[in-house]
Amino acid sequence: MAAREETPLMQRLRAVRLANDLTLEQAGRACGIAASTLSKIENGLMSPTYDVLQKLASGLSLDVSELFTPAREPMGAGRCVVDRSGQGKVHKTRYYEHLLLCSQLSHKRMMPFLTRITARDLSAFSDWNRHEGEEFVYVISGKIQLHTEFYAEATLGPGDSFYIDSRMGHRCISISEEDAQVLWMATQRPDAETGDTNE
Repeated sequence: MAAREETPLMQRLRAVRLANDLTLEQAGRACGIAASTLSKIENGLMSPTYDVLQKLASGLSLDVSELFTPAREPMGAGRCVVDRSGQGKVHKTRYYEHLLLCSQLSHKRMMPFLTRITARDLSAFSDWNRHEGEEFVYVISGKIQLHTEFYAEATLGPGDSFYIDSRMGHRCISISEEDAQVLWMATQRPDAETGDTNE
């Protein structure tokens, strides 16, 4: 059987945990996830949702982008990073294929993704997605349906957008023949800059 290809997330997560001299159990407790789940992520047996990525980042005192690439030295005012077409870190989940943009810059207040929505049916989701922060989504191509806990579903096409409080349960599916492509912006957890892991 061929060896499982190491992804940037697998490598970084293991390296950060070991650098902090944490067992799977200790890291799992700090992140608020089961040690078995953390082990599956480190070994490429599970691809975490954005909700779980936020828990990992908070528990390890990182921001989400640092789960995929080492942080650059902190910069003062006038921070800037440029991504060229095709650059970015790929992160696939059961529902979405995210391309993390400008991931070299740490301690950002928002996380930009170019996302292909592959989910076609709500049955693909085991539960609502929910986490701290806010999200903005702009549809580039295809059509999507936005489902939330408190509002009627909304159908969006190219040029349409939505903005939500991410603590509200939410899910997006593609309803066009092709996978929909969107620009997805999510704010970081409020504690990401301070390193405070208490909620």
